[in-house]
Amino acid sequence: MNTIFIVLPILTLLMFDLGLTLRPADFRLIAERPKPVLIGLVGQIILLPLIAWGICSLTPYAIHHTPLFIIGIMLVACCPGGSSSNVFSMLAKGDVALSVTLTACSSIITLFTLPLIMAWVVQSVQMSDISIQLPIGKLLVQNIVLMVVPISIGFIVNLFKPEAAARIHNVLKRIAMPALVLLVTVFFIQHKQTIVTEFSSLGLTMTLLILATTSCGALMAWLFRLTIKERRTLVIEIGMQNAAQAITIACSPLIFNNEIIAIPAIIYALMMNLILLAYVGITKIKK
Repeated sequence: MNTIFIVLPILTLLMFDLGLTLRPADFRLIAERPKPVLIGLVGQIILLPLIAWGICSLTPYAIHHTPLFIIGIMLVACCPGGSSSNVFSMLAKGDVALSVTLTACSSIITLFTLPLIMAWVVQSVQMSDISIQLPIGKLLVQNIVLMVVPISIGFIVNLFKPEAAARIHNVLKRIAMPALVLLVTVFFIQHKQTIVTEFSSLGLTMTLLILATTSCGALMAWLFRLTIKERRTLVIEIGMQNAAQAITIACSPLIFNNEIIAIPAIIYALMMNLILLAYVGITKIKK
């Protein structure tokens, strides 16, 4: 079974669900509270890929990373925060409006930053025994079709039919997690041997990435004296990426068409949820 036929509808539904939660007021937040929005976007779009590249390049394990895994790790780091980050922000009693604004803005900005960074990554990791191509035009078109279009449709539905949007959102948010579990299960069955063999090393890499980026979010929020709610949201938004989008790009026949590149995203999704659930638990203790 080609996992692209599972991940495509999942990503589309997640992006449509994100659009259902957007309101014009979320974009006004950029003007009303520019500092936390700007800090969050800098952390997610600039610092996160830099941290990921540093981990790939400087850790002792780096020499064991194949080019495909490095591309997969960087792909995760370049994807925008997923709609799940809004749920985690709510559970952690963070600033949900800020979370939604950051997710929406990063989804738009990464349409352009993701192809540029990944083109450089692909060129940097090329080896004589492997040739990897990144069709930037197709990547941009695919991201527009799978992200901008469903987000825009959801936004329009919420704008003109807010009650219907709320009902649809309540259904989709219950479907999202089981759908992702299904994707991970199918992917694990297909690539069991590779995932088991590489889990200890890739699991360490992805855990380091998550811990480093969430810590970076906490430090930036502290340095700029943001509120407790804003700090919690930045920890989640900077540390939580859209694994479903990374898997889609990796598996897409229009882009990489290589499921091995998606393995870091699968492992990332697992470690990300474990770590952020632990963080949510800590915030509930602190209140």
